[in-house]
Amino acid sequence: MKLTRIIILFLAVSSCATGYIKTETGLKYTILKKGKGEKTEIGDEILLYETTSYRNGTVLYSNENSGSPIKVKIGAGQVTAAVDEGLQGMRTGEVRQLIATPNLVKRTFYPENTSPDSTLVIKMILHKIIPSDQ
Repeated sequence: MKLTRIIILFLAVSSCATGYIKTETGLKYTILKKGKGEKTEIGDEILLYETTSYRNGTVLYSNENSGSPIKVKIGAGQVTAAVDEGLQGMRTGEVRQLIATPNLVKRTFYPENTSPDSTLVIKMILHKIIPSDQ
């Protein structure tokens, strides 16, 4: 039974040759810097810095150097499926880089500089988990 669980876990989250972990949805991510404290969960409100770019490095959006993180409720559909999934399990100060296929970055409106059929690279920095009593 234990071996079966290990095999299922291996199939569900397989490690890519480039050091990325691939989830069941096809999202690939790597942890660039470990964070501290509690892990995020669905329903948590957080403050996030993010840089989204094409694979060639062309930046589409970034608030990383703005000093103004965005507020996001994980799992509430406020961001793309890739970001919602990628935020789960992060810790304060953690930096993750996602590689998100077009199906994970679908949105109803695309900014002028974004192609709806592109794989995107998303760097996320979890600035803070907002306590639920605030």
